[in-house]
Amino acid sequence: MADEVGSVGGGNGVPDRNGKPVQQPNSVLGPDRGGIVEDLPFYHEPVLKREVLAALKPGFGKQFLDGTTGGGGHSELLLTAGAHVIGCDQDEEALAYATARLGRFGDQFLPVPANFADMEQVFEEIGVDRVDGILLDIGVSSHQLDEARRGFSFSKDGPLDMRMNQSAGQTAADLVNEEDEEELGRIFREYGEERSWRKAARAIVSARKKEKIETTKQLSEVIGSVIPKTSARNPATKIFQGLRIAVNDELGRLEEALEKSADYLLADGVLAVITFHSLEDRIVKQFLRRTSQPYIDRPEWPEPKLNPDYRFNLPSRKAIQPSEEEIEGNPRARSAKLRVGVRIGDQ
Repeated sequence: MADEVGSVGGGNGVPDRNGKPVQQPNSVLGPDRGGIVEDLPFYHEPVLKREVLAALKPGFGKQFLDGTTGGGGHSELLLTAGAHVIGCDQDEEALAYATARLGRFGDQFLPVPANFADMEQVFEEIGVDRVDGILLDIGVSSHQLDEARRGFSFSKDGPLDMRMNQSAGQTAADLVNEEDEEELGRIFREYGEERSWRKAARAIVSARKKEKIETTKQLSEVIGSVIPKTSARNPATKIFQGLRIAVNDELGRLEEALEKSADYLLADGVLAVITFHSLEDRIVKQFLRRTSQPYIDRPEWPEPKLNPDYRFNLPSRKAIQPSEEEIEGNPRARSAKLRVGVRIGDQ
């Protein structure tokens, strides 16, 4: 399968839907990028490339929603195979870079500034009913972590922002300075999975009485004063994770998108979701489990009943994980998990 995937899109001159030739590199997975500049700030090597292509099976005439376009790495794989891609991202800065990178594909690529959970609005606005596949790559991007002014990283001093959509919503500084100790503790416990959540919440409330916490460095120092540093991780790691998830409502928006996905997939269309953390993976796993059972049964029922949520068949109930070879070449892929569901026909 890997060899077959690697040869998709070979050759040049694949036409777009208007019959215009689009220059293609020699291989979807090969080094020929057709003049694309890989050192643009938002570019990162997409994870699980072969596995994503094997799951989505892109080709000429197919259309996909890349709900987390980021630097455009996964979109490029699909476009190179001849597919059309609707590229969504709530980070308009990232989307602008992706659009520049993918400009050679012409109208094969349609950028749309939006959160993937708002897919119904996206499809309505562009006049598309259903697509052949939906790809979601959940979490914060490498560029967002590396860019100090975005406020995602405890290792770089910058404004305590953490918004993926910089034009809307409250910042991490708003949460840290305005929420009470109980709510901060809940965020650190549920979203950060931090064992010392009480200490962290208490320390923040105490510190902000003296001075407003406005930078990543300030917050890191407050957390470091009550949570000891270990060789395994920085004490601020899980606190920052919890705040980021809360600021962007990441889990809630993921749940929304999953529930809507079946409505916008053609029969045999594919939902492919990449996660990097147990919280997100658990949500995806439970959703696919619930929606892939034709029948549901209860001990008190005389017989099983049809499952009204049955929407997907699962090629595998296990998550697909990167190979050791990929991890060696791209350490970011280490914690990645891909789960796939195939849309059944309407009942």
